[in-house]
Amino acid sequence: MRHRIAVVGSGPAGLTFARVLHRHDYPVAVLERDPAPDARPPGGTLDLHEGLGQLALDKAGLLAEFQALSRPEGQAMRILDADGTVLRDWRPRPDDRANPEIDRRQLRDLLLGPLDVQWGRGVTEVVPGTRDGVLVHFADGRQETYDLVVGADGAWSRVRPAVSSVTPHYTGVTSVETSLDDVDTRHPDLARLIGDGSVAVYGVNRALVAQRNSGGHVKVYARFRAPLEWHTNLDLADVEAVRSSLLALFDGWAAPVLDLLRHGTAFVHRPLYVLPVSHTWTHVPGVTLLGDAAHLMPPLGAGANLAMLEGAELAESIAAAPGPGELDDAVRVFEEQMWARAGRWAQITTAGLERLVSPDPTEALALFDQVQPSPR
Repeated sequence: MRHRIAVVGSGPAGLTFARVLHRHDYPVAVLERDPAPDARPPGGTLDLHEGLGQLALDKAGLLAEFQALSRPEGQAMRILDADGTVLRDWRPRPDDRANPEIDRRQLRDLLLGPLDVQWGRGVTEVVPGTRDGVLVHFADGRQETYDLVVGADGAWSRVRPAVSSVTPHYTGVTSVETSLDDVDTRHPDLARLIGDGSVAVYGVNRALVAQRNSGGHVKVYARFRAPLEWHTNLDLADVEAVRSSLLALFDGWAAPVLDLLRHGTAFVHRPLYVLPVSHTWTHVPGVTLLGDAAHLMPPLGAGANLAMLEGAELAESIAAAPGPGELDDAVRVFEEQMWARAGRWAQITTAGLERLVSPDPTEALALFDQVQPSPR
């Protein structure tokens, strides 16, 4: 008899978990609160690392399809001074596939494939230890039980309280996101500034980053240190008011850099939250967590990669566990491995955020010099 398994959340973690189980002919219920795949904007591009996200896709049998969709040229990275001077200009080799980029929408569609996601199934509470297993409460009032519930439902997980009372805390760094469409035709100067990948500009306690997606779409992120309620006297729905506020914050920066904000469309406020660097919990039979639900960290390229590999590894362990006792042992071993690896990455990304949004902008440049190859 197969275990009754549900994963809450259809992000990269949940879908990778379900897709690897599907490859092993193992049934899993994918529970997603959104009513449809396109109910929300999917977010920006992701760089999938060879030993993390790409390894997960290999375990799902999707690596070749990913390579056909991904953009190796998106690994390019350019760093400017606030006056527009080019400080670094990294460009990947034609055969470099260490961290190619892929749009989140493309990755989601690739992982969805044959999966039967239960859309519009918002989970409100998970109660372990009942007579019939783990009880899941849904927003529509219904209830279902499972042998294992996997929380892959992000920063504000509804599954996490079943194993941990810890909640995310604000880093002191906030982010305001905007975007440019059809950049090569409508804003060719900005297209050249951004190049094939990303451009970043670092100042005192603030940064501007623009990242190319496919189809001429560009995401722009203004990041700065501020109190969580910095916008108290600002209507975030007023596009021009937000634009003016950001332009004032980055006053004195080069005009081409500020054009990234001048030409942005809607603005979205995204304060950066994290979980404690070494977030663990006492093992609870029947419930576990993946990705941001388990180890929310600064968005510096590790989160989705870790989440996908965790999903793949947990799925493989479950597929090899024949009985209830073996299932619980497999989850317990998985958690120990996840905590150790995620803890290392949380330390790296936490330290990285401190240097990227720093009183000393040279810290950001020094950090990139450590992790990037010599400029060509």
